[in-house]
Amino acid sequence: MSEAVPPPAPSTSPAASVQPTSGWTGAKIGPASAWDMANPKAVSEQKILTNLKKIYDPEIPMNIVDLGLIYSFKWTGVDSVTVTMTLTAPGCPVAGILADEVKAAVQAAEGVREAVVDMVWEPPWTPDRMSDLAKRTFGYI
Repeated sequence: MSEAVPPPAPSTSPAASVQPTSGWTGAKIGPASAWDMANPKAVSEQKILTNLKKIYDPEIPMNIVDLGLIYSFKWTGVDSVTVTMTLTAPGCPVAGILADEVKAAVQAAEGVREAVVDMVWEPPWTPDRMSDLAKRTFGYI
């Protein structure tokens, strides 16, 4: 029988990964303990996700969180957040516009003063990264 591993201390807030979850229309952040109100960043993290879900890909009628374009965000300082994201294709003509929208949405969250958007192409986006809601909407499940 293995021993239970204690959750990380709130002061060592891990990068928040946006993970599709079965049976839920949104996304959740990393380990369940990150949502624990003992984590002083939990309210800000929820607001960040709420703000990001208001941003839609201009070519696809779905928000960027459910599309799986937001890979993670992490606190890089007391009030600084770095968002790691991608696009469905490297040649996407709205890359700069979308990155600016993401930055503004994150900075609008309570407790965030500065946001940096890190656009990455590895790992590449695939439909597998979409939430169950997006997969149902586009006929993948």
